[in-house]
Amino acid sequence: MKKSKIGKIIFSISLISCLIGGGSLTFAKNVSGDYKETYDVSHMTRTDMLKIPKQQSSAQFKVPQFDASTIKNVPSAKGYDKNGNLIDLDVWDSWPLQNADGTVANYHGYHVLFALAGDPKDGSDTFIHLFYQKIGDTSIDSWKSAGRVFKDSDKFVLNDPFLKNQAEEWSGSATLTSDGKVRLFYTDRDSWAPDSEHYGKQTLTTAQVNLSRPDVNTIKIDGVEDLKSIFDGGDGTIYQNVMQGISQNDNHTLRDPHYVEDKGHKYLVFEANTGTKDGYQGDESLFNKAYYGGSKTFFQAEKNKLLLSSKKQIASLANGALGIIELNDDYTLKKVMKPLITSNTITDEIERANVFKMNGKWYLFTDSRGSKMTIDGIGAKDVYMLGYTSNSLTGSYKPLNGSGLVLNMDRDPSDLTFSYSHFAVPQPKGNKVVLTSYITNRGMFADQHATFAPSFLLNIKGSKTSVVPNSILPQGQMTIDTQEQKK
Repeated sequence: MKKSKIGKIIFSISLISCLIGGGSLTFAKNVSGDYKETYDVSHMTRTDMLKIPKQQSSAQFKVPQFDASTIKNVPSAKGYDKNGNLIDLDVWDSWPLQNADGTVANYHGYHVLFALAGDPKDGSDTFIHLFYQKIGDTSIDSWKSAGRVFKDSDKFVLNDPFLKNQAEEWSGSATLTSDGKVRLFYTDRDSWAPDSEHYGKQTLTTAQVNLSRPDVNTIKIDGVEDLKSIFDGGDGTIYQNVMQGISQNDNHTLRDPHYVEDKGHKYLVFEANTGTKDGYQGDESLFNKAYYGGSKTFFQAEKNKLLLSSKKQIASLANGALGIIELNDDYTLKKVMKPLITSNTITDEIERANVFKMNGKWYLFTDSRGSKMTIDGIGAKDVYMLGYTSNSLTGSYKPLNGSGLVLNMDRDPSDLTFSYSHFAVPQPKGNKVVLTSYITNRGMFADQHATFAPSFLLNIKGSKTSVVPNSILPQGQMTIDTQEQKK
């Protein structure tokens, strides 16, 4: 019998005894349901995460302080409001057109960037736009816009059961295929209308984006084809689906598909939550030693503290995961696989899944917010990039820097230089990556909108990372030249 089943039996007997005796569901010391079950996946552990508050003050992990006076909106980010007026758009989560190995693709002499953009005054205006920049140019003024990728009518073409209800387009990734086509992956987000049984369902989705060059200085979107849904969480056994999230009244995620290839196979890595077969959620999860790590003494002390804390409820619902599925050659679902890493009891939300191979090792990154975490010493204003490394794509994964901490930023969200959605872009050579993000939250200022943040460099050596001092690059820059990499 598995240890998890033994734990469930002990837990059930203890719970019945508690209720018969008139006790409340507060898990007093006499309730024993301890067990240890890894579900054969890697975990962010509480013992590792508790190291972060002491580490994050080091310059090794700090997002650089940017000069607010130099920050500019993306000049080409234009659109129309609901009344048809031409306006400047917010631009936030972005991702480059990448080669199969994760490096930035050269599309006929241009770098291509996809980004979420929308009306600063309309929080529901969230759609994917395409930007492009001639290789060699670096200023934010050199980014041109090809506009929205999809037309409003595209989602109705194939009568896809999920796409026809799409309300917003959320983050994803894009790859330049071996035959020179642009393949986009993104998140189809359904509307939120419980009265008509729409609960903001998130579905991993793909399309081929057709581009043309009417002249040497212009890239044009010529529509999309092969637009289709890939994965929506399935039956909820490996990854939580939206109906499970609704029934528990918790934060459900199934988004940010990141394309990666390994040994001739195609995969998507994405943000999700664990399903019923791999460490789901609920009060029982608070008794699983695998989520705590450390010694037996640490486990008992941290568990007892958590059970009595104000964070107990959100810890019991916290079951974030970076999931993985394998794709067929036509980008349909081939196989649902176990998560690469989970954050049970820690947080429900680990965003912007990003994985690549560099110098013989695999690196897995994710973004998260302190306000969604249950770790003492981590504040509501803290935002993070966390990182893990493995000898293979499917793990097991170990935390970088002993804790998983790669970046910390703790500015007030109303600060113009607040940045988030950090994304690591591997370079063709060397041990540095370019870190991109967006800067300034939506709707905070009349004239300053969310825009490309200044990029900067991260050095990676084995299981150690550090922000490169004095490495701030222009807003939105994604690559560095060979000489820069050697420094």
